[in-house]
Amino acid sequence: MRVPSRAMAAIDSERQAAIDDRLQAGLLEWYGVQGRDLPWRRTSDPYAVLVSEVMLQQTQVSRVVPRFEAWLERWPTADDLAAAPAAEVLAEWSGLGYNSRALRLHATAKAVAEQGWPDDEAGLRALPGIGPYTAAAVTAFALRRPAAAVDTNQQRVLDRWDGAAGRTAVEVRRRALEFVPVDAPDAWNHALMDLGATICTARTARCDACPVASDCASAGLVDPAAERALRRASRQAVPFESTPRFVRGRIVAALVEHGEIALPALAAALPAGITAERIDGALSGLVRDGLVVRAGDALTLPT
Repeated sequence: MRVPSRAMAAIDSERQAAIDDRLQAGLLEWYGVQGRDLPWRRTSDPYAVLVSEVMLQQTQVSRVVPRFEAWLERWPTADDLAAAPAAEVLAEWSGLGYNSRALRLHATAKAVAEQGWPDDEAGLRALPGIGPYTAAAVTAFALRRPAAAVDTNQQRVLDRWDGAAGRTAVEVRRRALEFVPVDAPDAWNHALMDLGATICTARTARCDACPVASDCASAGLVDPAAERALRRASRQAVPFESTPRFVRGRIVAALVEHGEIALPALAAALPAGITAERIDGALSGLVRDGLVVRAGDALTLPT
C-alpha cells in the first residue's frame, strides 16, 4: 500500500525532530565535560561579553585571553571605556589587528553609557558597531535569552550535520535557532563553537571523536582537503606584508608610538620598501574610517 505524501512528510518531520533532539542532548552532554574554560564564559556581564566577542573576530583565542583580561583591568565598565580618548583605545588595541574594531567597540560603549544596555537582541542590533552575530552572542551569553550566534565555524558544523551546502546566512541562523534550548542558550552556543573549534574543524573532521557522529549526515564523508582546495581555488594567496591592512596597521602603530607625525615624515616611520602609492592609499582609508585625523600635514590618532 502506498503511503500518502502528506503522511510521509509527517514521518520525515518526526524522524528529523528525533535526530535534532539527540544532536542537542549529545552536544550539551559533551560540552559539560569537554567545554573550554575561558574567562569571558565565567561572566554574564554584557560589557565583558561584548569586549570578548569583538576581540575574537579575526583573532585567535589564545591571543585574546591575556588582552581581554588586561582590557577589563584598564576599563572595567562601558562607562570607563566611553570616557577614554580614542587614541588610548587604539593604543591598547595595538597588535590585535583590524583597528576599526576598537573604534566600533568605543562607539558602542559611548552609546551604552548614554542609553543603558538594551534588554533584547533587536535593541543590541540597533547599537552602533554591533552586527547580527555580535548581537546574538551578547543575547545568548549575557542576557541568557535564546539566540543563535552563527559564524563560519558554526555554519560549517550545521551544514555537515544536515549534509547541506550553499544555504544563506538567514537560512543557517533559522536552522540554528531550532536547536537552542530556552533554558541554556549560552551553553548551547558555546558547545557548538567548541565542537567547530576542536573536532569538526575546517582542516580536519575528527568523526571518531565527535559526540554526535551517529546522527550527523556527513559522518565519515567529509574531505577537509577537498574543502580547502575549493577555498584556495576561490582566492589567491597574498603575503600579508603586501596587503593594504599591513600598511594601515603600521601607520596606526607609528602614530601610537610617536603621537603625531608630519605627513612628509610618515614614510621614514614605516618599514622600508613601502611605496608612496601604498602609503597614500592606506592613509586615505584610515582617514575615511576615522582611525587617523589629518589636519594639513599633521597626522594624529583621534581624540
